[in-house]
Amino acid sequence: MKRLTLLLLLLLVGFGGIGQTMQTYQYAERDTLKLYLDLYTPETVHDSTICVVYVFGGGFIAGQRNGKWEKDYFKQLVNEGFMVAAIDYRLGLKGAKNLSIFNTEPLEIAINMATEDAILALAYLLENADSLKVNKDWIMMVGSSAGAITSLQTDYSLCNGYLNSDILPEDFRLAGVVSYAGAIFSKEGKVSYRNHAPAPTMMYHGMEDNLVSYKGISMFNVGFFGTDALVKRFEKFDYPYFARRFEGYGHSVALGGPVTVDDLLWFCRHFVYNKEKLQVDGTYQNLDPATMPPFDYYTPKDLYK
Repeated sequence: MKRLTLLLLLLLVGFGGIGQTMQTYQYAERDTLKLYLDLYTPETVHDSTICVVYVFGGGFIAGQRNGKWEKDYFKQLVNEGFMVAAIDYRLGLKGAKNLSIFNTEPLEIAINMATEDAILALAYLLENADSLKVNKDWIMMVGSSAGAITSLQTDYSLCNGYLNSDILPEDFRLAGVVSYAGAIFSKEGKVSYRNHAPAPTMMYHGMEDNLVSYKGISMFNVGFFGTDALVKRFEKFDYPYFARRFEGYGHSVALGGPVTVDDLLWFCRHFVYNKEKLQVDGTYQNLDPATMPPFDYYTPKDLYK
């Protein structure tokens, strides 16, 4: 865990450029804003090459598809044979204030906007799969923080027919979802996958996360359900999942992508390719909370003033 702490801190400083070529495509235009994706392709593409649709974090108020530490992560993934599509999305919480369980409408709108944009990106990849060399059967979504929320919410929408999911082929399914400090927003009580089972899902979360709640928070039928709540639902309905809980950590686990590539490879081998119905869960202790970055302890009041 000391290694995880050190690497998370290094990620805050930033890494060098990706050092590989990529292509940029405009995949949509929403509210006069042009949305782009950067497609990083390995030198050799096989029929089994997985395309990772990556959604950046930033609290729905900031962030970019081509940040420094994200590029390092993409380089790692491409070196392991993944294709990566890093996407833009609209940032719907810019200027938002006083978010709480009593004021969830701005959050709902922002999540819906980002999710609709992610679905449009998926539609673009599917429509141009041949020219882009994307295998339609091997598309995953990976996200950090707000991007993790968007990734989970996208799969939730596909499974329930929400938002603009009807623009995708009826038989399309994500091959997997990976969430670094994510949650699902619901106005219908506990999370329920009504039409289809969720994609195999890999979840990382700090147990002291007060920005994207690890356990979740709800009132009446409105709720924001984090990893702990989602695992309970996955266990109840026997959905495959891979969860890593970090005791003593807060929101910094959102930056865990680059230091968990070995886990991702294992997840893809067993959950995605072999379609094994596994439920893997583990809790890890933080050995030195004092070394964690300040934002590890942020709450919504720190971002939405």
